[in-house]
Amino acid sequence: MILLNAEGISKSYSEKILLDNVSLGINEGDKIGLIGVNGTGKSTFLKILAGVDEAEAGTVITGNGVRIGYLPQNPDFDGDKTILEQAMAGVSPAEQEAKEFQVKNILTRLGLSDYEQKIGVLSGGQKKRVAMAAALAAETELLILDEPTNHIDSSMVDWLESYLAAYKGAIFMITHDRYFLERVANKIVELDHGKLYSYPENYSKYLELKSQREEMELASQRKRQSLLRKELEWIQRGARARGTKARFRVERYEELSNAPTIEEDAKMEISASFSRMGRKTIEIENISKSYGDKVLIKDFSYLLRRDDRLGILGPNGCGKSTLLKMIAGKIQPDSGSIVLGETVKLGYFSQECEEMDLNQRPIDYIKDIAVEVETPNGTLSASQLMETFLFDSTLQYTTIGRLSGGERRRLYLLGILMEAPNILILDEPTNDLDIQTLTILEDYLESYAGAVIVVSHDRYFLDKVVDHIFAYEGNGSIRQYNGGYTDYYTLHKEEEKKEKQEKVAVQSTRASRTTLPPKLKFTFKEQKEFETIDEDIAALEEKIEQADKDMKKASADFVRLQELMDEKAQLEEQLAEKMERWVYLNDLNDRIQAQGK
Repeated sequence: MILLNAEGISKSYSEKILLDNVSLGINEGDKIGLIGVNGTGKSTFLKILAGVDEAEAGTVITGNGVRIGYLPQNPDFDGDKTILEQAMAGVSPAEQEAKEFQVKNILTRLGLSDYEQKIGVLSGGQKKRVAMAAALAAETELLILDEPTNHIDSSMVDWLESYLAAYKGAIFMITHDRYFLERVANKIVELDHGKLYSYPENYSKYLELKSQREEMELASQRKRQSLLRKELEWIQRGARARGTKARFRVERYEELSNAPTIEEDAKMEISASFSRMGRKTIEIENISKSYGDKVLIKDFSYLLRRDDRLGILGPNGCGKSTLLKMIAGKIQPDSGSIVLGETVKLGYFSQECEEMDLNQRPIDYIKDIAVEVETPNGTLSASQLMETFLFDSTLQYTTIGRLSGGERRRLYLLGILMEAPNILILDEPTNDLDIQTLTILEDYLESYAGAVIVVSHDRYFLDKVVDHIFAYEGNGSIRQYNGGYTDYYTLHKEEEKKEKQEKVAVQSTRASRTTLPPKLKFTFKEQKEFETIDEDIAALEEKIEQADKDMKKASADFVRLQELMDEKAQLEEQLAEKMERWVYLNDLNDRIQAQGK
């Protein structure tokens, strides 16, 4: 069943063509990831499909009764509404009461437990999560999501992955989270030079198919250019279009010359100079930081090595950015010390980026830092260096206000690298950056000569870049794990499982040590329990069996499925306790009977 069909969509921004007569059909069960370089028009395309923006040409038709949920990149809300009111804005009045528990569960999963808090006091990231809850809560057949993984931590991304993988409707989303695309998407659509290219596979298969397509296109172009050279030689030998054969050759030459050439993608290259660093780097000794009663960091120490690759993980608001700001000297610890070596030159990429003058031209922004820069490839002017960062002459001389969010962050990153730092401190560098830029940045960091300290929720990025994880574990405690994100996640889950097993073992040992009453007889309560325990056990077994049946029926409803799993776990725990009591009471009964003989 076709849920939405877009035909011949075109859209321009100033002189730049974003969408050039593109078409797309979204069918029931589709989970499509839209990717492309920042500034190509991905968000614009989503807005057109969601009915928020209009195309200059083409049509968008939705199927009968198809309801669309839309998550914008930057939500704009009424600041006087509460979180719960905004999250339930798309729920019909008749379903408000039934839906409230589900909406609260989604909000809690997204780290928003104060449902009565006003929207006006929330950060941009918190507003994005409220908007996501609203989109997920509404009854829809199609979800259109613009950067759903931005501003949520790793545990939230894991939950969202599971939720959307089980979502029974269709999804059309922009995300640069490659693990997310790999596990949720069953189709990749790439927007490139105003055209759409579809690949009916997940992310890893898309990479393979795209490589094949580009090789075929370039091979066809090379063959056409070879024919063109031959025709040109013939024309230049003085042939005239007097006969039919000659006229055909001239026409073929004109056809080959006028055929569109394949535009090879501009390749971003990071080539920046590096300041020499002495033996002493950064010494962090027993630092602590609190705000009011909230302890963010407690007695944390670390001696940074010259080639360290550190990734910092933790829930939103735990103090990750605070730690980076203390290292960068932006704020001071309450106690302890941070000492930088004399040759240390920090490059600090803040989460918010610096306040840019939206009326300034990008080329002037870069020239304010340096007119030219020494690189391993020689001296480059500001303009040349910008071209290596995919800023062509048009983008260089527009205004910063006309750049997309990802292009602004790319410009900000370029400005930092131009200062030749030998230690990079990166706070959420992957937000709003496209996959191509992320890939190049990852390659650059892998060969970067200095130390890197990065806060990121991008699991793929962490796996490629870091070799140590520092994880916030509550009450200011920070623990170190060796390896990247996947190593940390695997070990963390194993430790959680071991803790649960140890807890069960302790409870079992305590139960086995329960002493019998000095006098071998039932108390009044034990006698009543002995008489009904068989029926109680049978009733619990029936409830567990029914929960299993309900779970099979609710396999497509993740929220209901989670509730049933929790309910089943409680029933199984009750059954285990009843079985222990059954063993104890029957053993006591046998002893009482033996005592009477």
